[in-house]
Amino acid sequence: MNTSPDFSRLERAVLAMPMAQTLGLSFRRIAPGEVELEIPVLDAFCFRPGQLQATAVFAAADFAAVAAAGTLLAPGWINATVDATLKLVAPAQGALLRARGRVLSAGKLLTVCAADVYAVSAAGEETLCATLLGSARNLQPSA
Repeated sequence: MNTSPDFSRLERAVLAMPMAQTLGLSFRRIAPGEVELEIPVLDAFCFRPGQLQATAVFAAADFAAVAAAGTLLAPGWINATVDATLKLVAPAQGALLRARGRVLSAGKLLTVCAADVYAVSAAGEETLCATLLGSARNLQPSA
């Protein structure tokens, strides 16, 4: 994975979350305002063989979008999803899902973020399967 040392705290915080661990989430890239992550297609999350339920697709998109928002936070700040809308555009089937999150508008207390989720075949071919638009609340450190 290509990541800056500045983002190691963000990466550790996300990967420490039980849901991220359950999904098998891993980061491929972290940069200011951008994140790329992957989750494997696991039978436990499929509603039929090889096709993920929307819940897992939403989780990948949400993690990518809100983590991207987290890359722009001041030291010590954290964030959390306020709302998100997911649009499914194709079946989420393949070997893994790849989600690319990005920041659309970063404010002091609210960040608007988005993610595109791709189903990736065993051969590495990507198919857009979902897109998310969301917002994250930025929380300053406790005193």
